[in-house]
Amino acid sequence: MDARLWFPATERNRDPLAAVLQPLLPNSGLVLEVASGSGEHLCYFQQRFAASHPRLRWQGSDPLEEHRASLVAWGEHLNLMTMEPPLALDATRRPWPALNPALMLCINMIHIAPWQACEGLMVEASAQLSPGGRLVLYGPFVEDAVPTSPSNKDFDASLRNRDARWGLRRLEEVTALAARFGLQQDRRWSMPANNLTVTFRRLG
Repeated sequence: MDARLWFPATERNRDPLAAVLQPLLPNSGLVLEVASGSGEHLCYFQQRFAASHPRLRWQGSDPLEEHRASLVAWGEHLNLMTMEPPLALDATRRPWPALNPALMLCINMIHIAPWQACEGLMVEASAQLSPGGRLVLYGPFVEDAVPTSPSNKDFDASLRNRDARWGLRRLEEVTALAARFGLQQDRRWSMPANNLTVTFRRLG
């Protein structure tokens, strides 16, 4: 049976995400995705940037076995034979093995996980990235100076009804948490469907 999973949001946001990601990509090294989900994003990015960034290595991770199996199945389906095997990383359980990524990517995770997952992500980004390396976050946020859209308010309420530990995170709170671990917010992009891409740079 085919282990591939399809997440509808991936096809809608992958091209805007790729446009933001392209100038951030290092010339070589490891791109580590945290909470890869179905694996569709990582496989798409690897395909899209294969010609322009042939020296990059791509590795996904997810605590759920079915998600890791989906990533492997997508890689096989697309003949991405050089992709690193996915890791069973959990942001709420540390420490992780030393991976030395050149860039870390986390898409749509921190609002559908307890706050401890965001804390763990920042701790590991600080430990794993070299000075100047970036953590790239994508998803919906709440911002003090920006009115929250009705759709994001509804989404936040639905998440909290599913699990009281979930919900849209205040960007200011995430940024303050990152700063505690030597990660400085350096870029912010407004994205379709009331989402944001935000980068945090590891300080020396």
